[in-house]
Amino acid sequence: MIRNDKILIIGSVAVDCIETPFGKRAAVLGGSATFSSVSASFFNRNTGIVAVIGDDFPAAYRAVFKKRGIDIRGLRVIPGGKTFRWSGNYTGDMNSPVTLYTHLNVFKDFKPSIPEGERDAAFVFLANIDPDLQGMVLRQIKNPSLVVCDTMNYWIANKPRALKKLLKRIDIFLLNEGEARQLSGEHNLLKAARAILAYGTSSVVIKKGEYGVLFFSKRLMFQSPAYLLEDILDPTGAGDTFAGGMLGYLSGAGRINDASIRTSLIYGTIMASFAVQDFSVDALLRLRQADIRRRFDEFVRMTKFC
Repeated sequence: MIRNDKILIIGSVAVDCIETPFGKRAAVLGGSATFSSVSASFFNRNTGIVAVIGDDFPAAYRAVFKKRGIDIRGLRVIPGGKTFRWSGNYTGDMNSPVTLYTHLNVFKDFKPSIPEGERDAAFVFLANIDPDLQGMVLRQIKNPSLVVCDTMNYWIANKPRALKKLLKRIDIFLLNEGEARQLSGEHNLLKAARAILAYGTSSVVIKKGEYGVLFFSKRLMFQSPAYLLEDILDPTGAGDTFAGGMLGYLSGAGRINDASIRTSLIYGTIMASFAVQDFSVDALLRLRQADIRRRFDEFVRMTKFC
């Protein structure tokens, strides 16, 4: 499964403060590039990130990327700057955190510049950033085999034209069910997916949180439940962990076809199920390959019906 084809992830590296019914953690490692790269690294150890941090970023958190073999040549440090910080409270609804504060800091002026040695990456994940910046990234990548893109309601509301233009260059587009309805203007998710496909993306993944994921392309429809868990400590980063696991598996699948796509969605689901069992990336950092395989096999047994 492991290959050397480069995965390049462009997104945020952050310091988070999180509160859930199961506890509170201050100044923990977060960000879309963090969760997705750590997840992908279990499938492909040739994974790199492009992000920006301040010189206040803890050395211990830089060591996390090193521990997972993640290439941080594209992690730019702004002297005198402060790292992106976010605080969320999940005590009301584990699916919808209340944002207590967002301090973009150096991320506010983030202009991703891909290092020359990274521009031939075969697999690219455009995590949730401004669609104009996502387009800027693609103009720097030479000839990617697969481009995965995430977004959020803010960009759908404020930059719909840029997002729809970008979708013509996207192979797999990720968004949650509320965002799918917002972008398409359709309440029914099947109609929503068809409308989004018409914008030009090759396929759409609609994330439904604790209810799993839906996949749509012109030739394939597939749905997967979430992995059943008794305790969820912190859902922060679950969607990015899912994306990293999905892309990580596909980067080593040899061929990208209906079968490998279905399997990648399951591996993404499995990786997300581990991530939510502790705060930050702590649960992922304790993982072994055998743990992933064991949960994958259990998921297959749970969902097999014939």
